[in-house]
This record gives sequence, structure tokens and C-alpha cells, in this order.
Amino acid sequence: MKPRIILSGVNVSELGILAIFKDALASLATEYADHYNIIALVHRRNLYNIPNVTYLEFPEVKPSWLRRIYFEYFVSKKISLRFNPKVWIAIHDMTPNVSAPIRAVYCHNATPFHSLRISEALADWKFGLFVAFYRFLYRINIHTNTFVIVQQQWIREEFRKSFGVRNVVVAHPVVKSKQTPKVGDPFESNRHPYRFFYPSFPRPFKNAEVCLEATRILENRGVRNFELWLTIDETINRYAARMMDSFSDLKSVRWLGILPRNRIFELYNQADCLLFSSRLETWGMPISEFRPFDKPILAADLPYAHETAGGHHQVKFFDPNDASKLADLMEQAATGRPIFARAPEPKIAEPLAHNWSELWSLLLDEARPVRNV
Repeated sequence: MKPRIILSGVNVSELGILAIFKDALASLATEYADHYNIIALVHRRNLYNIPNVTYLEFPEVKPSWLRRIYFEYFVSKKISLRFNPKVWIAIHDMTPNVSAPIRAVYCHNATPFHSLRISEALADWKFGLFVAFYRFLYRINIHTNTFVIVQQQWIREEFRKSFGVRNVVVAHPVVKSKQTPKVGDPFESNRHPYRFFYPSFPRPFKNAEVCLEATRILENRGVRNFELWLTIDETINRYAARMMDSFSDLKSVRWLGILPRNRIFELYNQADCLLFSSRLETWGMPISEFRPFDKPILAADLPYAHETAGGHHQVKFFDPNDASKLADLMEQAATGRPIFARAPEPKIAEPLAHNWSELWSLLLDEARPVRNV
């Protein structure tokens, strides 16, 4: 009988981490199904159509943190004893209590390393509790892993400093993007204002307020040749509703609401500049998605953005806490001033995996050439 690999993703059901989990399963099944039985522990079976994978469904885990904790520390142990896997990979942050020769956890949430502001805690008290709670959860069992997998060098350093772990692998997420044909857009006009686009979910740490405050400064200066596009509307959550109410007077803002992925890429094509002001990211996926469009990027001057934007030839970093300086940069960009330059390539130490194929080779210690999927 072939040895078994278990990928656990019972809490995965939406957005970026679902795409990551699917890519991981597809890569593993393509390269290793001939040598391993691959078992995926999932929230819902109907979210997946990847062949050569055995799916075990656990829909009751995600709705409750108590059920999640019980699953990770009790149910997972029983599953590991039943299937006796050679490899167990937890794809969503928590290190379960399992029995396997090779154990790994994929930590994609940078929340525990966020310096929480009082204003953020007041705006979203659940997020404040989440920061403290997640730091505690990360710590449990972390030293039982053969590997801890993160997306960037700065997070590796945080894990080493905070938890004393040394076996941390940096694995860059694989970004699947392509330019889409340009289509008509209701916001275009004959004057073609310079269009800044910030696609993000409305949470305090995403820091959309600094973009809105900069926009207010520009409007007060009489600057009118620009627009700010935000994927926010008042129906998403109370934080978004308060933000829209506070900045409802701004005429240069387009409140787009939550958009499907294909529409996001259409707007990448139409926008003139990506504006990304988040104070906390494990990667900053819109930066990677926008790079193939060969356009300028205004990004927060933080470690995650330097690593994700590294090598792009049109980047300007800004202080994410200084709306006035951001307003200056937005005005200069909109008027064609040469403020953008190539961002230096980051230097990342080994162990480093540029794609899933390299990561599986590292985890499984396979003595064969690495090939891209």
C-alpha cells in the first residue's frame, strides 16, 4: 500500500486561502499521486474537483471555534492513528495534535504580529480579541512540526523571535493571473482622470482611511484630475458603513463594493495605479496580481510590500500613517511626475520554495529534479 499524505483544511472555504489550498492539492496530486495516497480534510467536498484525492468532509467544524479546537487537538489525533500518514500538513495556521513522521503547518495569517491600535480595537473589537487569541493558538504544538511554512522572510523572522522556531520555510504563493481584454467602464469619461485602485475588504488594518484622507486633502487643494476606486460599500459591515458616512462628501471616490475576481482584473487593466495602504499582510496579493499589467504601484513602506513588489520597475513606497505625504504622491502621480522607480529585489535565505513543486520536494525529501506545475 502506498504511504499517505494528509492535507487538513477543514476551515478553508473562501477567498485567497481556498485558492491556495486548491493549488496545493492540484500540485500534490499531479506530482505525487503515483507514489502516495493523498487525503484532503475539507469543509465541503463540493468546493473541489481535483482528481486523485480522497476527500473527507467536516462541515460542522468551521462555524464554531470550540469545534475547531476540538477537531485540531482531539479528532485529528484519531484520524492520524486511523490512517497512519507519512506526512500531515495543516494548511490553516493551527498545529494539530497528530501522529506522523513529517508534520508541517502553513501559517498564512500575520495577525499575531500586528501592533494593534486602540482605534482599531474600538472600530472592530472582535479583531482586537483575534490578535491576542491567534498568537496563543500559533504557539500551541508549534515545536512538534518538522517544518513551519510562511509566505515571507519578515514573517519567518517574527516566528523565530516570538516562538523560538528555526525550521521555518519561506514559500512564495503562486499567483495565477493574466491580463484581460479592456472593456468599457461606466467611470471612464472623455477627461480620463488618473485612476487609483485599492481592492481590499473593509477592515481597520487595511487602512483605507489614509487613502480617503489623502483624497480629501487633494479635493481641498482643488485637485480634480483623479479618482480613487475602493471595493467597499455600506452593506459589507458596520465598519464600512461608518467609513462611507465619514467620507460621503468626497466626489473623487468610487465605492464599488465587493467584486468578483474577473471584475477585479478588468479594473486592474483600466486603472492607472495600484494604491495599497494596508498595515498588515502576509503577502499583499493585489500587488502580485497587478504587476503583470506593467503599471505604477503606490505601496505602504512596510516589509511585506518591499518583498512582494521587489523587482517591479514602477514602485513608490509611502508612510501608511501620513495622509499628507500620500496626497503629495498621488498628485504627483496624477500629473505625470517621475516618482516611481524599480524596487530592489529582496534577499531571502534558504530554505526557500518558489512554488508548490519545490515545497513538496523539500518536505518529502524527494531525490528528483524539481519541475514547475
